[in-house]
Amino acid sequence: MTILLTTSDVATIVALQGPRKVCTDLLDYVLADFLRWQEFDKCARVASHSATGVIELMPAADNELYSFKFVNGHPDNPQAGLSTVMAFGALAQVSTGEPLLISELTLTTALRTAVTSALAARALARPGSRSMALIGNGAQAEFQALAFHYILGIDTLHVYDVDAGATRKLEHNLASVPGLRIVRFDGVASAVKGVDIVTTVTADKAYATILTGDMIEPGMHINALGGDCPGKTELHADVLRAGSVFVEYEPQTRIEGDLQQMPADFPVTELWRVLTGQAGGRRSAGEVTIFDSVGFALEDFSALRWLRDSAARHGIGARIEVAPALQDPKGLFNVVRTARTGQPALVQR
Repeated sequence: MTILLTTSDVATIVALQGPRKVCTDLLDYVLADFLRWQEFDKCARVASHSATGVIELMPAADNELYSFKFVNGHPDNPQAGLSTVMAFGALAQVSTGEPLLISELTLTTALRTAVTSALAARALARPGSRSMALIGNGAQAEFQALAFHYILGIDTLHVYDVDAGATRKLEHNLASVPGLRIVRFDGVASAVKGVDIVTTVTADKAYATILTGDMIEPGMHINALGGDCPGKTELHADVLRAGSVFVEYEPQTRIEGDLQQMPADFPVTELWRVLTGQAGGRRSAGEVTIFDSVGFALEDFSALRWLRDSAARHGIGARIEVAPALQDPKGLFNVVRTARTGQPALVQR
């Protein structure tokens, strides 16, 4: 039997553990897999683009487990009462192909994206960073804020969104977080002035320039998330030229990230090499570092492992029949034949 986790199930796991423990535990799973990067079968995600958005399939596997995520990105969905991003995924046994877990990944994607951002910033931002500007206050914003607060100790958050309602929503949701001060701004330039870290997480599928070169100050760490498909950017090219650029999986980021604006030989460093000590990260307090993050399937692999273990620990999830457990493994037709007679064709597990 396969374990099924709904959005309510995942929300219950988060509620039982609390946001701080979720952030730190999930980060440990993501870090552990980045540290064994070369053990994975990896590829850029398979994307189907349309005029209104994109649908993507994101697979990853090691010698034991295979995972995939189905995810969309449709910026106009909120006008129809739908989430911009919706996702689900699965974890399977490599040795047999048996599906072990099927789970929602909309909420989980926001969680894993946030902890990956914090993991990169922990390696790349100035030590002692305490302030962050959060540009784009939509569905993922609270998760980014909490991950940076709990993992890096960010205590001052500058917030801005073209949608004032989104900012009010963010302020309301984070108002009770101890030790986190939220300051609202009326523009990007004023919000990013003087902060240690800038996180951009906007949704428009457009060549946008949310950050321009004149906004960048020495020592800043830029955590750019919204430029995550062809034809969609957040950073002016001058921002990328202003510092050292780090990515998850270079072949994918070259196509989808803000990096798509740059020539093929523009230098970047994959994050796993910094985390394993094979490449340097920040070289000085005044250096600008940029994490051009588009989201990579390995992060979903890590998140699905965390969900599997958390669900087992808390006894959460329904057991469902996805693949038949046949009395005769070659007798698949018996499932149809015996459905009419009431005779069992399946093994009860």
